[in-house]
Amino acid sequence: MYHVVFFFPLKIIGKFLEDQNFSSLSKVNRDSVRQYLQFRPDQSVIILHAKVAQKSYGNEKRFFSPPPCQQQKIVLTLNLQTFVNVNNWLVYAFQMFACAKTLYISDKDKRKHFRLLLHMYHSGGQEIGTFTSRLIKVISKPSQKRQSMKNADLCISSGSKVSLFNRLRSQTVSTRYLAVEDGAFVASAKQWTAFTVTLATHSEYTVCDSYICYGCVVQLVCTDSGVVLPPMVIRKVNKQHACLDVDEPVSQLHKCAFQFRDSSHMYLCLSNEKIIQFQASPCPKESNKVLLNDGSCWTIIGTEVVEYTFSESLTSHPTTISPVPVINGLELNGGGHVAMLELHGENFGPHLQVWFGNMQAETMSARSLLCVVPDVSILSGEWRWMRQPITVPLSLIRLDGLIHRSSYSFTYTPEHSAPSQANCTTERTADSDSLIDTIHQEFTRTNFHLFMQS
Repeated sequence: MYHVVFFFPLKIIGKFLEDQNFSSLSKVNRDSVRQYLQFRPDQSVIILHAKVAQKSYGNEKRFFSPPPCQQQKIVLTLNLQTFVNVNNWLVYAFQMFACAKTLYISDKDKRKHFRLLLHMYHSGGQEIGTFTSRLIKVISKPSQKRQSMKNADLCISSGSKVSLFNRLRSQTVSTRYLAVEDGAFVASAKQWTAFTVTLATHSEYTVCDSYICYGCVVQLVCTDSGVVLPPMVIRKVNKQHACLDVDEPVSQLHKCAFQFRDSSHMYLCLSNEKIIQFQASPCPKESNKVLLNDGSCWTIIGTEVVEYTFSESLTSHPTTISPVPVINGLELNGGGHVAMLELHGENFGPHLQVWFGNMQAETMSARSLLCVVPDVSILSGEWRWMRQPITVPLSLIRLDGLIHRSSYSFTYTPEHSAPSQANCTTERTADSDSLIDTIHQEFTRTNFHLFMQS
């Protein structure tokens, strides 16, 4: 594990949290959880890092690029009582950013994979918690061989997150990252942005639809703001030339260029901190290549974004967040009156309870968390007459009131359409009454929908 320690001045913010009405709720109950779900006074710790790290040799130090970054977002929801006893809620958002620019892995370290450990403390020294990154693969150097799908962990897949950076003359101090600031694309030396890369259209060079190949038309979407670059053709770069006839899969830490689609060899380029278009010139000796400048040659690398979201709004006093439970998957067993949901993940224990919206589930813990799916009638007694499904968020709430919000939801779906009103003259079958009485319990595995929310 590589350890990164950050200190944040959260004392004042903590006082704001203590002043909220949420903290006056000494007991976790349906009303307090409903209030939390309505206003979501959450804190989020976000870790951004590359999927691979290049090993250093001898006395050199190849710092991780892009450098691992940490963002903390805090939402404060303040309740103001007016003279007519109406609640006015004001929501404030705070965001803090930190970056570890001097991390590297030496050739003496023989590990092939590792994780980053982020230790966070208040400015007074009180521990906030420990958070882990995803697994990072160690490589000796970028592969120059033609990649195959056998090395899928080194290929860039469509829909994955990437970072782009430009480094003049291989100097670390000259590194600039493609980023988005105030809705505009910039070349930043301080901060980097994760982009989702997707195949825009199918091209004749596409080898596999799930992977990005040179010659494909791609789009880059900022994961934070949603700002999108125009469709571009990704080209392989070799000695400052863009190769027009290469169709192999794009690999980690490859040099590449981005040609704007339907343009006459106009390429994505940086000029100091600005992002511009560069007009490439034909190569006189090789018709399948064009000549680029330094600013239009980018290095691409896959990235990971790990987010931990929690809320202390129902705790009586500030508490340590660790260990942070992580849900990796869900499995439904049975149906009807005995539907059981199993949560697979890490850092589970008897101190955690599963909540379906504001409904607490009977929870048992071992290596996984097993809970009884609450009857939907607890949420809405009239649900049996509804046609629409009901979706509720899944949360883990610690016994001291600390809420760990997950990205999973659970959907109750009626199997049949709603019945007619009591005074309706429409004829019914002989067994329709009994069917209506039990319809809200008649679920099967296919009637439960478990899905990730982005």
